[in-house]
Amino acid sequence: MAGLTTGGPNVDVSLLYEINGLARHAPSGLDRAVGLIGEYGILLALVLLVLWCWRGARRQDEATAVETFAALVWAPLAAGIALLVNIPLRELVGRPRPFRQHAGLEVLEPGLGKSDFSFVSDHATLAMALGVGLFIANRKLGFIGIGLALLEGACRVYMGVHYPTDVIGGLALGTAVVLLLAPLAMALLTPVVRAVARSPRVGRLVRAKDRVLARPVGLAQTPPPGLTRESDLAA
Repeated sequence: MAGLTTGGPNVDVSLLYEINGLARHAPSGLDRAVGLIGEYGILLALVLLVLWCWRGARRQDEATAVETFAALVWAPLAAGIALLVNIPLRELVGRPRPFRQHAGLEVLEPGLGKSDFSFVSDHATLAMALGVGLFIANRKLGFIGIGLALLEGACRVYMGVHYPTDVIGGLALGTAVVLLLAPLAMALLTPVVRAVARSPRVGRLVRAKDRVLARPVGLAQTPPPGLTRESDLAA
């Protein structure tokens, strides 16, 4: 802990200089692109992945759709909890931003006034929480989400606003919150989502317009051939 507050291990600082040094030799347009991607783009892409997963889940069978939708609800909730956990953690460690301790860094966010503490990275925490939460809902899209979270961490170091260990800590925090609390969260969210799915008003949040939930066993799904009116059935 003391090593973090005084600038981190030498390998941490050397990796910071090596990764951030790439920005010094890269075209300015690339640096601006990485800055935008690292600050907003990857998080936006993760949100779009969650929405895409939700779109596909609505066409699954009822039981699978409910589980998937519950996981998709848990992903942003877990991300929010992870950020809340990070508030006292950052104050406890009290590690300044790298550009406030080390000269010669190419900072790609000079106008944002990053005066808060560095460990752990909020962006890495948020991105990994969304990625792992998405993995619970959909393995294929989850791998993409986790890959985006790793890219987010690399961007934060490239931008000169975080040490590598800040990013590693954020990735670990986001993963831990999602996985450790997932059993309880899913147990609480699944009944709520199931009730929403069966609601005539808001059920289409979970099921597509053309999908009809299965009726209880013993009730005919469709009338026999040639019987189309209630009077026919009664006869």
